[in-house]
Amino acid sequence: MSTITPIRPRSPLIDWLAVASLTLGIFAIVTSEILPIGLLTTIGADFGLSDGIAGLTMTLPGIVAAIAAPAVTLATARMDRRAMLCALMAVLAIADVLAAVAGSYWIMLISRALVGLTIGGFWSIGAGLAARLVPPPSVGTATALIFSAVPLGSVLGVPAGTFIGHLAGWRTAFLTLAALAILVLIALLALLPPLPAHQVTSPRVLLDLLRERGTKIALLATFLIVLAHFGTYTYITPFLQHITHLSPTAISAALLAYGVAGIAGNFLAGKAIAISLRGAFVVTGCLIALTTLMLPVAGTTAVGAVVLLVLWGLAYGGVPICSQAWFLDSAPRTPEGATILFTSSFQATFALGALVGGGIVDAFTVSTVMICGGLTALLMAASLWSLTRPR
Repeated sequence: MSTITPIRPRSPLIDWLAVASLTLGIFAIVTSEILPIGLLTTIGADFGLSDGIAGLTMTLPGIVAAIAAPAVTLATARMDRRAMLCALMAVLAIADVLAAVAGSYWIMLISRALVGLTIGGFWSIGAGLAARLVPPPSVGTATALIFSAVPLGSVLGVPAGTFIGHLAGWRTAFLTLAALAILVLIALLALLPPLPAHQVTSPRVLLDLLRERGTKIALLATFLIVLAHFGTYTYITPFLQHITHLSPTAISAALLAYGVAGIAGNFLAGKAIAISLRGAFVVTGCLIALTTLMLPVAGTTAVGAVVLLVLWGLAYGGVPICSQAWFLDSAPRTPEGATILFTSSFQATFALGALVGGGIVDAFTVSTVMICGGLTALLMAASLWSLTRPR
């Protein structure tokens, strides 16, 4: 993240519209990544697959993104960042169209790999550009706005995509996202100034960061909480269908309630980390543990499931912002490197969670995966609290 001001004088309105275009771009990417969560059973049925195998649509993007975050960012370190962001958004549009017209599951997986490529590159590059778009006093606000797209995409993308998918078919949901990606591409072309590379992140910088104790703690906490969340939330639709016995319309409404709670959780966590980052991160882990462990017991009724989903959304809304803040606090002088590690670790664990969760669902039951996720979230909270005790 640079402290260099924009190359040419621009109006404040254009500067903030450029920041908004980056935010919308990350929102489109995150939504494309997690869209299958709400449509997993429908997609699987269309291709004649189990929920666990259909979960590969969630696993593959995370794997590719984890590799693409450092690989794309380092390989294109000397290229104009505006050109890279536009190219990656074009790839996202192609990926979503490919998913919408996929005649076989292999084509679907290819489209999901392209989504992963976009996630790794766009997120790592775009998240650190606020300082090149707005004056120094506004950098903090602009950065917070850009990163708000992560939880907003997570908590709004699934219910919105599920609603469209159940209303007009899951392929229509992907076409809608392709249209959004094209609109973002146009906005990036119109609003972003030329952004020539000026601060090159090298592999040595990343290796040095990995030796820092704070970074190691951030990696452990992120690994455990993301594993717990996506190992369970990926399969929330099958749970609501088979255990709670909700209709598709009711599932969309329940996920919408989760999304609204997640937005609130994002803003609450933003305020909480200013007081105690450690406390905020531990609380999110405890709440996710509570909700996932209680779902097999209290989630058998519609009221119980919705109440727990709202609490879950409130908790998860704070996870990305807490994780990202911990990485940045651990590497204040190399924010781009910290962002790469955050993106790569988050996405790698996202993929692993969906994969492990799918294996548990197919081998046991969807309730079993909720219990395993809850225990993992408890381990995260206990580990973080223990490792960061004041000395």
